[in-house]
Amino acid sequence: MSGFIPKTPFVLQIRKIIYENFNEDDLRFNNDQIFEIIRQNGDIDSSWIIDNLEEDFKKICDDELVRCIAQNFTTQWYKLFDIVEKQNCNSCNQEIFIGKEEKTCPNPSCGATI
Repeated sequence: MSGFIPKTPFVLQIRKIIYENFNEDDLRFNNDQIFEIIRQNGDIDSSWIIDNLEEDFKKICDDELVRCIAQNFTTQWYKLFDIVEKQNCNSCNQEIFIGKEEKTCPNPSCGATI
C-alpha cells in the first residue's frame, strides 16, 4: 500500500456518496459502486483496489449507518438503517453525513459529540 493520504478521509467520502446517490431506505447498493465513484472523483491513489478501503467500509457498518445484506467475494451489498442526513460539525467545521441515531462526528480526526 502506498503512503497516499486523501484530501477527504475515505469514510467521509463514502458517507457523502451514500447521501448523494443511495439515500433511500429500501435501496440496495454495493461497495463496488461506491468505489467507482471515489475513483471518478479522483481523491484516491490510482493503483488502489477496493480491498484498500475494506476498513472504511467496515467502519460504516460498525457505525450502523448501513447493514451488509449480502456478500460475494469482495462485493458487499448494503442497505441503510435509516435515511442519511447532512449536517455541519461545529467542532471540525466539516460537512458530515450521518444516520439519525448517530451522536458523534464520523470524521476520524474529530469524533466530537453532535
